[in-house]
Amino acid sequence: MRADSPGHCAKYGSYSLMNLENNNIIDVQLVQSNEVGGSHNMEKEGLKRSLELLESKGVAVDYIVTDRHPQIQRFLRDRNLKHMTSCKGFFVFVCSLGLSEKLDKVSKEKDCDIVKRWRRGISNHVYWAATSSSTLAEKVAKWTSLINHIQNIHSHDNPAFPKCLHPVRRTRDRKKWFQPGTKALYKVEKILTNKRVLTDVEKLSSKYQTSTLEAFHSVILCFTPKNVVFPFIGMLCRLYLAAMHFNENAGRSQAKTNSGRLRYKLSFPKAKKGAATVKAVKTQPTYCYTLSLMHLLFEEVVPNPTWRKVRRFLCPVPYRPNTNIHP
Repeated sequence: MRADSPGHCAKYGSYSLMNLENNNIIDVQLVQSNEVGGSHNMEKEGLKRSLELLESKGVAVDYIVTDRHPQIQRFLRDRNLKHMTSCKGFFVFVCSLGLSEKLDKVSKEKDCDIVKRWRRGISNHVYWAATSSSTLAEKVAKWTSLINHIQNIHSHDNPAFPKCLHPVRRTRDRKKWFQPGTKALYKVEKILTNKRVLTDVEKLSSKYQTSTLEAFHSVILCFTPKNVVFPFIGMLCRLYLAAMHFNENAGRSQAKTNSGRLRYKLSFPKAKKGAATVKAVKTQPTYCYTLSLMHLLFEEVVPNPTWRKVRRFLCPVPYRPNTNIHP
């Protein structure tokens, strides 16, 4: 879900359901906060309506990938639906919401400067542990192996992951690694092996992530900017237009140069605080859905269009001819 108005007390909330196999939006629900008792209930209501729509169409749901929203986790558990957590959702928890604040706080303490050097490695370890594991036990084993790895110990007691997969390199610089019995190691181990963190690691999705859904949220901003107030029906129509535009361009190929080489660009996300990310440049989007809407309007909604009918439909204000203009 995304809040369609700025601030903590959102008026609207749009819940989007995506088929992660082909990256197509299959349902968009618009929920108003006053109909569900507050903005904190909009996400659950949006998911509930989307699941009811799928059930009415006879669509069976194998499992759902979402972020770490506790209310959603409890709702899916009560309905006996398999729930997986996106690495992006857990990555946000690691890098900006929960662990990040704790790791930053520890790094500012005395004799804990090394924590800051390993922060990015801890974040990358989340994706690797999730995408390279086939069982829940293996995910947890790879995550907890980080405690040994940061001490330059690459053999582990857990049989699910007994040894690191990278080649072992000898180093003479002991400052690169955490030292046993130090304050920094104790603090980091306590944070990473927290019971709630281990539970979230077990739910990480190994295959599908919600990063493409975040791209759809960026497309919504082009149709419904948050600094503009829209009525409910106007907001809903713009969400449908955004979904049509996104679905048409979801499978765009990567752009190439005149010599046939693939094109890339540098991106600087705010979450990485100045660090760059390499992204593929896509081909230009198409707008064929507008032709379908025009066909629907002129041939089905208005079978025999006349200029007066079309003018009345397109112009919200009464048409007043300008008598000062001569033919």
